[in-house]
Amino acid sequence: MENSIVGREKEITELKKYLSSEQSEFIAVYGRRRVGKTFLIKELLEGQFCFRMTGKENARLGEQLLNFSYALSDFFDDNRVPKNWTEAFRMLSKNIEKQEEGAKIIFIDELPWLDTQKSRFLGALEHFWNNWAYYRKDIKLIVCGSATSWMLNKLINSRGGLHNRVTHKMLISPFCLEEMEQYFQSRGFNYERPEMIDCYMAVGGVAYYLSLFDKDKSVAENINSLCFTNGGELTDEFNRLYNSLFKKAENHIAVINALSSARKGMTRLELINKTKVLNNGNFTTLLKELETCEFIRSYYPFGKEKKNKMFQLTDQFSLFYLHFMKDKSNVGKNYWLQKIGTPEYAAWSGYSFETVCLHHIEQIVNALGISGTFYSPCSWAYRPSEAVLNDVNADEDMKTGGQIDLLIDRNDKTVSVCEMKYSSGEYEITKAYASHVEQRLRTFRKVTSTKKSFSIVYVTPFGLHNNMYARKVNKQITADDLFRKV
Repeated sequence: MENSIVGREKEITELKKYLSSEQSEFIAVYGRRRVGKTFLIKELLEGQFCFRMTGKENARLGEQLLNFSYALSDFFDDNRVPKNWTEAFRMLSKNIEKQEEGAKIIFIDELPWLDTQKSRFLGALEHFWNNWAYYRKDIKLIVCGSATSWMLNKLINSRGGLHNRVTHKMLISPFCLEEMEQYFQSRGFNYERPEMIDCYMAVGGVAYYLSLFDKDKSVAENINSLCFTNGGELTDEFNRLYNSLFKKAENHIAVINALSSARKGMTRLELINKTKVLNNGNFTTLLKELETCEFIRSYYPFGKEKKNKMFQLTDQFSLFYLHFMKDKSNVGKNYWLQKIGTPEYAAWSGYSFETVCLHHIEQIVNALGISGTFYSPCSWAYRPSEAVLNDVNADEDMKTGGQIDLLIDRNDKTVSVCEMKYSSGEYEITKAYASHVEQRLRTFRKVTSTKKSFSIVYVTPFGLHNNMYARKVNKQITADDLFRKV
């Protein structure tokens, strides 16, 4: 059933390698809700499982153990109901020992849901792996879960009995544009690439969200139906998403809310001041969890040290929700269709397209022909101090603030300065904007004292209108480049 899987080539290759190894493997598969974790494992390995079960959400210990016994019956014709998890794993191991030689693939989905209060599940799992599975050489234990806090803190980064026991961790990310295109084409959609970019700007590459689209509707009509109608599938998704992933998600949501209003991102201290969340180890963990799930990214501004680390919201759906969906009710039948073309839509689409570009840095780097060069994507911002503004002898460029949202700092003595511009046709660089870019570059050079050469890059869906200012651009990157395989 592998041919039913869209994309995921790297993950499939890795899983096959792990499953064919000559040792027991403990593989933790994690990632945000609805991204396609279970689908990947099920479609790739259906018919090869030695044992498979799925934890039940909000179920008590007795119900989870009963659920385990049903799976035991299905795979081994063993109808006993274990009294606890130690006994459950003992039953599983004894049944497996009766099987013929060969890899024994065990798949436990929604693993965090099994760790109910006072269940002692983790201790039993630890004993099962450390004292039996590890020494067998033929056990391939695959565990999966959307509750990222649990998967990271209790399993992958465990400091207890499961410390360093996970042999491989596998993050399942949302689709890139190329995979989105494959997905829509495999299901008979006729969307062109510009419309798919519009789709990605709103909901990102989350497989489940894309599965809700109706091929008989345009992208805009689907977004309107899913996000802005009573009972729309995605109207309540934002809170469900964060609460399913993180324990005490209110702090995670507070950080996401704060970052949604800061285009270039915020420092840790700025986030602490904005959200009023306590500045301690838990906040560090919170940021790490959000970044691991690819809701945010961290980076160092050009030429800055570690203390200046920035955090930026990059999740497309969260940006869309907080800009257009939050606190909206009774918005009318065609709310989203009427928003298109408005100044509010233009402002959002510009920012959102930049975020799409950040998700496709590898494609941009490939298009620039520098994939073999060490590079670091970052940004730069400068605000003149009061002293500089009041200094009559100060350089005029130093009195002018500036911001560059994407710099690709390369080790070949060059900085690629990327202008990311969303448009519904060829983007035209005006005389005024060309002058604005030149001024920013002068300020950038004076503030940073960089000696590197600048390569001016424009990333636009349709390329640039051919005029005298476009001819001064070093490289144009279009939608086709963003859709290329890397």
